[in-house]
Amino acid sequence: MTISMYQASVPVFLKTLGNLAGILDKGAAFASARKIDPAVLLGYRLAPDMLNFTRQVQIASDHAKRCAARLAGVEPPPFDDNEASFADLKARIDKTVAFIDTLAPGQIDGSEARAITFKVGGGEQTLTGQTYLLHNALPNFFFHATTAYAILRHCGVDIGKKDFIGQV
Repeated sequence: MTISMYQASVPVFLKTLGNLAGILDKGAAFASARKIDPAVLLGYRLAPDMLNFTRQVQIASDHAKRCAARLAGVEPPPFDDNEASFADLKARIDKTVAFIDTLAPGQIDGSEARAITFKVGGGEQTLTGQTYLLHNALPNFFFHATTAYAILRHCGVDIGKKDFIGQV
């Protein structure tokens, strides 16, 4: 049995983004219940040289929309990185999901061998669609989604593995 590029990307992005939205709800509720300024959680980072919670969510969103767009051969919509609240971050996830939902399986399937060129650092890198998805986009997406989860968990938000993985 083979799995299509669409099946290996879009449902994975949509499920994890949905789970991340649920984690955002729990973070907002935690801050409210404990009378913590939400900006404290949004600006929190696990180490001084890491990006903060807000950037982790923004970058996870970016990896999902850019990967789906590149595999489909379309331009992703630009998003301003100006989110300043849990609600703003949820709205960003909603916009990401709405964009990804516009892509049909036929646009993405067959992209395994297509050359995908993207900016990295100060240059460009070109990979086949399959290599890009499996060895760049998905690992980066999960790194940032996991780091966002870990930041809130570290701060005491009552979330666990089920919140991150969701129902199978």
